Amino acid sequence: MNEQWIQFAERVKEMYGKDFVPLHEPTFNKKEVEYVTDCVKTGWVSSVGAYVTRFEEDLAKFVGVKRAVAVVNGTAALHIALKVAGVKADDEVLMPSLTFIATANAVSYCGAIPHFVDVHEETLGMDPFKLDAYLADISEVRNGELYNKETKRRIKALVPMHTFGHAVHLEELLVLAEKYYLVIVEDAAESLGTYYKGKHTGSFGKINAMSFNGNKIITTGGGGAILTDDEALADYAKHLTITAKVPHKWEYVHDEIGYNYRMPNINAALGCAQLEKISELLKHKKQLTSKYDKLVANLDGVCLFKQPKHSDSNYWLQTLVLDESLNREEVLTFLNEKGVMSRPIWRPIDKLEMYKACPKMELSVTDILNKNIVNIPSTPIEVN
Repeated sequence: MNEQWIQFAERVKEMYGKDFVPLHEPTFNKKEVEYVTDCVKTGWVSSVGAYVTRFEEDLAKFVGVKRAVAVVNGTAALHIALKVAGVKADDEVLMPSLTFIATANAVSYCGAIPHFVDVHEETLGMDPFKLDAYLADISEVRNGELYNKETKRRIKALVPMHTFGHAVHLEELLVLAEKYYLVIVEDAAESLGTYYKGKHTGSFGKINAMSFNGNKIITTGGGGAILTDDEALADYAKHLTITAKVPHKWEYVHDEIGYNYRMPNINAALGCAQLEKISELLKHKKQLTSKYDKLVANLDGVCLFKQPKHSDSNYWLQTLVLDESLNREEVLTFLNEKGVMSRPIWRPIDKLEMYKACPKMELSVTDILNKNIVNIPSTPIEVN
């Protein structure tokens, strides 16, 4: 790599004040220690406690939905969201191939089949325009439900994912979902703090999912949440995530197959402290983007991915888009060897062995983006 890249790597390490810069670290202060210590001292560390309720209420208020149900991770949240949205065994679920594996796995947990669709270069997420033309060709509506003409299976749901915290074309997807009788379940795992035309992501679908893994913009250690305005769906989701146990003073009565997906109180305590400083973290993300924009301007054949015009993005991961003059593997090798941790975008899921047989549309944009995207260190810090 040339002198431009050497200077870029040195500037990144200088900016973070480290010889090795991780991709994304959690940021903690005294409040996290205070709340977690309170859990330990009181003994309320497991799946019941005041911090769980507080975290659910605070999160719902921040996102702008009526209810949030805290769970152990984002995959569990998406699994239950799909289940209560009506996805059943042998249904097909439309989702991008260019996403983290959890999106497809959650569909599979329902006994359903991922149906892979292409993404839009403006958002890195699901392309509603291309999808509309595709569905017009391969599907048909019968009795208010959509069916794949080739596989004969019902196509039940649409799962847009907000890649790296950038909102997809939600307005167009809502129109498309109504046209084809589809349920929208947003995979908002990466988009806490991202708004689409002034409304928070994770509030557009019938029921939606979010993640608070250790590398997310806020973390509960491991954790996720189900988000919805539908009180009945929220109650059902909560019921399923606490092993479908019927309330009783002492009897163990369960009325269906449930899941032990409850978020422990000690994790929720961490989340409460993190959520208190979300505005500061989002501000630092924007500062980091501005700093990278200046640094990347000195690199030939590279641009920094910017939020779509309709999106006020959280910039969860800072993203380099390489042109054909650069080899992604060479860039990744150089940056990582220089101590600047960098990662490619996920391998398209349709290329993974267990999902190769799933139905899919033509994925040309997915294949192009897979070759030229590199994520660089994105921990929110205050920069000048």
